Amino acid sequence: MKEFVLRTKITQFSTVEEFAQSLELTGQDLILTSQFLTAALQVPQFADVPRMIAEDYGRGEPTDRQIDAMRRDLPQNVRRLIAVGGGTIIDIAKFLTLDYPGTLDDCLIENDEFIQGRELIVVPTTCGTGSEVTNVAITELTKRKTKKGLADDRLYPAQAVLIPQLIRSLPYQVFATSSIDALIHAVESFLSPQATVYSQLFSTAAIRLILSDYQKTAANGKESWCEQAEDFLLASNYAGIAFGNAGCAAVHALSYPLGGVYHIPHGEANQLLFEAVCRKYEQLEPEGRLTDLKHLLSEILQVPADQSLDALFTLMNTILKRRPLCEYGIRRDELEGFADSVIEGQQRLLKNNCVPLSKADMLAIYESIYNQ
Repeated sequence: MKEFVLRTKITQFSTVEEFAQSLELTGQDLILTSQFLTAALQVPQFADVPRMIAEDYGRGEPTDRQIDAMRRDLPQNVRRLIAVGGGTIIDIAKFLTLDYPGTLDDCLIENDEFIQGRELIVVPTTCGTGSEVTNVAITELTKRKTKKGLADDRLYPAQAVLIPQLIRSLPYQVFATSSIDALIHAVESFLSPQATVYSQLFSTAAIRLILSDYQKTAANGKESWCEQAEDFLLASNYAGIAFGNAGCAAVHALSYPLGGVYHIPHGEANQLLFEAVCRKYEQLEPEGRLTDLKHLLSEILQVPADQSLDALFTLMNTILKRRPLCEYGIRRDELEGFADSVIEGQQRLLKNNCVPLSKADMLAIYESIYNQ
């Protein structure tokens, strides 16, 4: 059996103030955001709403220790979180909606029972996460030096709010890494054996939008991306709907050790693996599900199908140049350990591979991008 689920209400607003005016705010609301976004939230309606700033508890992508500390400081009367931010903010907010015994590490490893204690409204401020419509949250488990995901229906936000105004001022690097993450979400869900005709509607729409706008950005200069800000935000949302149903796969699984050990930003880590994973799929199963992707890319990029993957990777490198693993300080003798940790901890993702990958395949993928 396959099913398609969309449990989050999606709304669009032109401005933050318009969104704030739509809310019936109470003393049980709390805004979770980052320091960078505080100025954007200076609207009269939010003046008296208490806030938590993620950077007060730690910087970078979310960790279990950061979330545990924020959970201890969360006012007991809060019944609704309004999360305004990128993937880090959204993942933290999802975990903060839950009540559970002990530490987050204990609960994720022991598979303890979670209780949904608060409602969540998400306002994404990057064009990559798609997490505003999914039931997945990711955190680094600090003492284990890896990332761990939780997929639980209690993590679905009640409402996702799209405000293109909030992403137009993103630094180019953040735009590039986040939009590439959205593209990989869309491709992995398109290829997934869990895909349905409904999820593929959204993954296909996301791929079309992102690649068409990448071509415009490549032609008109890097800073022109913001002219398509609404497209990129919608594409990220479409990709979130797609992978929320069909799942992500080996690219994300193999990237987690890079983020957990070397703190490489999530979208950038995914791009490091993306081409190598696709090439491995092509090598192992030349006439498999990748064929459908090649025909879609051929249509969008206006190249022959047998050249479409090359065209895709060239375009992505124009948006964000991929670097070899060795430039991040990663040692070659760590690669086997990375593969082992993926096999041990990322079966949730590996089951969505369009072609099964052995440990030897995973190690070969890491090896292929170590110096290239």
